Amino acid sequence: MRTRTHEDRDRAAELRDAIDRTGYYPEVVADGVRSALAGEQVVSFHLHHEPTFDRDEVRRHLTVVVLTPTRLVLAHTDEHQGDDLLPEPYTSTSTEAIALSSVKSVVVTRMVTSPATGEGQVAEAVLTIGWGGAGRLDLEPASCSDPQCDADHGYTGNFTSDDFSLRVSAAAEGADAVTRLLAFADSLSARTQSA
Repeated sequence: MRTRTHEDRDRAAELRDAIDRTGYYPEVVADGVRSALAGEQVVSFHLHHEPTFDRDEVRRHLTVVVLTPTRLVLAHTDEHQGDDLLPEPYTSTSTEAIALSSVKSVVVTRMVTSPATGEGQVAEAVLTIGWGGAGRLDLEPASCSDPQCDADHGYTGNFTSDDFSLRVSAAAEGADAVTRLLAFADSLSARTQSA
């Protein structure tokens, strides 16, 4: 039986406050996240607000990653300047909910400055989560150890589960953003070990 921890409290109000602080269409983002949560408790979360560049336009993108007791919820909200179908500016929000039992890998990469001193800081972190929804196949021609061989050995490669990846940099988003991403990764890892 799992013991009760500080993560057992519902952090839904904190999540809503964080969404409001971004100032990025908070009602739209909160509505999409609330709908995807389906009433579940918020164990941990991370928000990542980033611009995207499309020719001479800057568009904003907000990713909200939420951990519940049973699921991982991803929400992406983008803004659009309008097009032939919708001439006025609009947003689009996509959500995905993944059962924790489906999460196959939680990969955390930390880039630490001045590691030799023992006092280095995590300058950047990348969280990659795989559940088998999407993958990447990297192929290259296979070879043998004989440098004179000109036979066709087929192909070799790697298949990598790469469903979701998020990179946070202290230089761009601040050291607190890196710390929050690592805390979210710790919570997710702890929950998926028994899922």
